[in-house]
Amino acid sequence: MTDKTTSQPTTEIERKFLVVSNTWRDAVTKSTRIEQGYLSADRERAVRVRVKGERAFLTIKGGAKAGGIERLEFEYEVPVEDAATMIAELCQPGTIKKVRHLVEVEGHTFEVDVFEGDNAGLIIAELELTSVDQPFPRPGWLGEEVSHDARYLNARLAKQPYNTW
Repeated sequence: MTDKTTSQPTTEIERKFLVVSNTWRDAVTKSTRIEQGYLSADRERAVRVRVKGERAFLTIKGGAKAGGIERLEFEYEVPVEDAATMIAELCQPGTIKKVRHLVEVEGHTFEVDVFEGDNAGLIIAELELTSVDQPFPRPGWLGEEVSHDARYLNARLAKQPYNTW
């Protein structure tokens, strides 16, 4: 989802892929450090607090539809200090730390997340689409699609980190 303050829900349509090489690094246009925690997370909803660079957001996501790639989403900008306190004091155990790299490919922006901490070694590319059947490029560094595998949801990675699989 694009960073904006909204009171209207949006529908997030997102595909996720494992990354199989480092050749994407040549096309990075921007990189941002992210730390996030979950106030609540289950199959039907997730409430996330995220510090993304110099900004922070509270995001509420509904359960996955359309085979795991479509979800209702609300996002609100909050003060960075409030978000940091929520992550430290209110979130469930386990946080996500990663660097998000924006990678432009044929008019599409892939978000390549390089995870740190207990999820180190995991690199996932995400692509937001306008419809579930929208065509998109498949660069050579894009590996297996994991959109339908709940283990790769950030909320799940916070509870069951990649290094414990």
